[in-house]
Amino acid sequence: MKQLVQLYILISLCTPCFTQYYIRGEIVNDKGKLIPNASLYMASKRMIFDGGSSGTFGLMSSCKVVDTITVKAEGYETLRTPIYVATYNKIKLQTLGSIITQQKNRLASLTKGYKSTKLQNIFLSNETYSNLIENDFVTASTYPQTTFAVNCDKASYSNVRRFINTGSRIPTNAVRINEMVNYFNLTNPLLTPPTTSVFTAFSQLSYAPWQPANLLLYIHLQAQKLNLSNLPASNLVFLIDNSGSMELQNRMPLLKSAFKLLINNLRSNDTVSIVTYGGNVNVALHPISGYYKDSITKTIEAMEAAGDTPGESAIRIAYNLAKKNYITNGNNRVILATDGDFNVGIADEKELEKLIILQSQSGIYLTCLGIGMGNYKDSKLAILAQKGHGNFCYIDTEAEAEKVLVKELTQTLYSVADNTTFNLKCNAQYVQSYRLLGYDNKLDALTDTTSRIDGGDVGSGYNTIVIIEIKPTALLMQDSAQLKNIANLVITYDNPKNKAKESYTYTCNVSPMPLAQLHTIYQFSTAVAMLGGYIKQSDSMQSITLTQIAQLATNCISSNSSNLQQEFVQLVLKAQKVYENGKIKKRKQ
Repeated sequence: MKQLVQLYILISLCTPCFTQYYIRGEIVNDKGKLIPNASLYMASKRMIFDGGSSGTFGLMSSCKVVDTITVKAEGYETLRTPIYVATYNKIKLQTLGSIITQQKNRLASLTKGYKSTKLQNIFLSNETYSNLIENDFVTASTYPQTTFAVNCDKASYSNVRRFINTGSRIPTNAVRINEMVNYFNLTNPLLTPPTTSVFTAFSQLSYAPWQPANLLLYIHLQAQKLNLSNLPASNLVFLIDNSGSMELQNRMPLLKSAFKLLINNLRSNDTVSIVTYGGNVNVALHPISGYYKDSITKTIEAMEAAGDTPGESAIRIAYNLAKKNYITNGNNRVILATDGDFNVGIADEKELEKLIILQSQSGIYLTCLGIGMGNYKDSKLAILAQKGHGNFCYIDTEAEAEKVLVKELTQTLYSVADNTTFNLKCNAQYVQSYRLLGYDNKLDALTDTTSRIDGGDVGSGYNTIVIIEIKPTALLMQDSAQLKNIANLVITYDNPKNKAKESYTYTCNVSPMPLAQLHTIYQFSTAVAMLGGYIKQSDSMQSITLTQIAQLATNCISSNSSNLQQEFVQLVLKAQKVYENGKIKKRKQ
């Protein structure tokens, strides 16, 4: 009876009316620290609201005195609680235990309401890759908007290169077209790096080589480049796998070379710690200034591979070490180097995902360096980097180590935008249907109706080229020389300095032009995307050949082209020896 009276009072206090009341408050953890970006479900509105990036909220309610809200945040127990109009509400969430009991899947891209009908593509080997489902064409009039995550991951390209250089066929799920395209970090002289904002953009429109009736929309995004002289101090923890699986020549020696290259770039105001795990977990080097390069190098050189792989314990110890030496307003990061083969403690990908989410709440970034072949666990490292607010690279050669840790050091280690997502809205007047090249979803995330977009982190000076294949309307092709508003782009991200939510908008006013008339970087990006589609056996790229790809890439090469672009042409020619006979016969059948 008492419960019925309480329910009656609550309902009477929350009777809908036209008057709106403002409810303010904040969401904190059990230590009193604000929790950003929580999910808030208000009973009176029957709607979900995003909590502020600062951890505070202000919501309109139709309830005069008290409303009811359900609060969810990653790594915390869900709480349903009354909130009051007349007071400032302080909502406290309890941190989950060492393993989070429930975690939603995260998508790479999302078109609201659309359901994919494609099936998974399975590859069996000792290496593990997530089952990816290639994006379909979606009708713009029904599904005009799609959202996708942006990050600095480039592991797929160097991994594909490793397979081709060893004369091996590539598992289709190892191919992530967006990572392959953005591996080259191509710059456009017409696109001036931003100085007062985080992003600037440029777009072009051309014809798809594999289907001339379709168009390709290129959106080139340039991130702000930090001033090298003003980079914040770094608190780096090298988390190094020195287990028995790392003993081979293409693992431990390559790993040592990679870290020695990074050590040369350390400054005296940087702090370095080293944690190793092989048989047991060992703090090989307690925090030391980057000035003492010889001491850090000797610790790296002394490592030997042996024992099993207690990756879970090592992750916990590395993060605890990073927390103890946390630099306020600095660059706090764990750099994990491994083949990803954890065999002691937590090894399941879902449980590792929960573990790293819990650790990442401390404000510490994670960079994953994948090394090795044969038992390389791409799927695990991709998850760790994504959930650890970081990036993911694959080191197949010493030259690649130099690219990641020297030439692109600031891009790899210093973020200028966190939790970054693109929201693309196509104009149905000109776009009949469209699909993203890359940004494919994992099968389990795609089939989980509660999945959400997981934004990525963008490093200093990063260039990303997004390619969207379009089936145009007749209206778009009329008077094709006239610029038309094909799509609008809204980029949302968290500012790493103050954690504030910010945005950047851009309108794609373009007209179609022949591919040969585009800047060569967009022609080259098309060739790279075609190689990815060829290897993935993409449904829409069945007509292309490796000869066609090699020719397109060769036409883009000039004396100003990078060695990596020239290497790409040779890579395509090597791929012909691996693929051409068998695959062409298969396609003809």
